[in-house]
Amino acid sequence: MRLRVEFTTEPFDLDEAPAHAVVARDVIQGAELDAVDVGPFGNTAEGGADEVLTAVDALLRKALEAGATRVSLQVNVLGESGEAIE
Repeated sequence: MRLRVEFTTEPFDLDEAPAHAVVARDVIQGAELDAVDVGPFGNTAEGGADEVLTAVDALLRKALEAGATRVSLQVNVLGESGEAIE
């Protein structure tokens, strides 16, 4: 099974990326995932279920430890076409 995770961390700081956002992005970029897209207002990554779930666990723990007060995330199961199953 393939999954797509989309996430943001808060609080936002438009002048400089907060430590929790940097840590969360580092976790995702260092995970064994593909199709990683890191942006200023949201991040997306895709991969196998085990890899995505392991990365989500790590990003939640590390982002909260680094000062995040909220982590919003969505996980979708992907079909064979790569699109989320509705």
